Amino acid sequence: MERNARFLVDILRDNQPVNRELGQHYLFDTSVLNAAIEMAGDLSELHVLEIGCGPGTLTHHLLLAGARVSAIEIDEGSLRHMKLQFRDEIDSGRLSLIEGDALIVEFPPSIDAIIANIPYQISSPLLERMQKELRSTPAVLLVQEEFAERMAMAIGPLDRGPLGLSLWLDFEVEIGRRVPPSCFSPQPRVHSRLIRLEPLNRLSVLESDIDRRLFKQMTSQCFTDRRRKLRNLLKRAPRRISRIPGWHRERWTVAMNALKEHPLMDERPDMLEPEEWVELCELISSIES
Repeated sequence: MERNARFLVDILRDNQPVNRELGQHYLFDTSVLNAAIEMAGDLSELHVLEIGCGPGTLTHHLLLAGARVSAIEIDEGSLRHMKLQFRDEIDSGRLSLIEGDALIVEFPPSIDAIIANIPYQISSPLLERMQKELRSTPAVLLVQEEFAERMAMAIGPLDRGPLGLSLWLDFEVEIGRRVPPSCFSPQPRVHSRLIRLEPLNRLSVLESDIDRRLFKQMTSQCFTDRRRKLRNLLKRAPRRISRIPGWHRERWTVAMNALKEHPLMDERPDMLEPEEWVELCELISSIES
């Protein structure tokens, strides 16, 4: 039988039960797989990192698009399946399988793009790792719809938060096709979205040299209560402020006292534009204890 997405999913599911702890929902809809490839652009001869290859449905389409693929997979049964179904591509070097946890396994060198249907339960820590290690690499990801909207800050102030603001520093975020549960086997309980991350160094564009860790700690603390004003939210130093070189609670207190009359401190977290968060971080950083 000719290899296709439905065949790959069926044969893996025939040979082993789904491991729900790993978030195994296998995408088999060919139109969605093609949409992911189209969203990524020309992949000919590019080295693509796939995270969580499962039955290999996306892997198959990446190889058809001319990519060389390195696929990370933690599930032993899926790896056995991939070695059997993609024997020729592995032998030719067009496909490399990496066994391990995508949050800790070493990424292969010289990655040109990341394209993956990532397990929903590791979406946040995986994005954090990508920002640290692969922030100059474009990515097309399939994620939970609500998560995609927060990544892109799609619905104005409602979706504005630490996740979207952090990604905004490094990427232009584009939301793509909506994917219903019926496109997966077994079906998840939520809709999904394709989303594209195109590298864009905002700090370079804004000519800013803020500390990303300070930016992240500050925004994370402020969005714990969207209804309060920044002056109240930032009165206390972030819990992990001492982990940032040059920072301690006393310096934070001095900075807050110096800025307590600044107009930005009268705003609520939802109402600040991303550029204003950078401005606020710059102001805080400029005040020495």
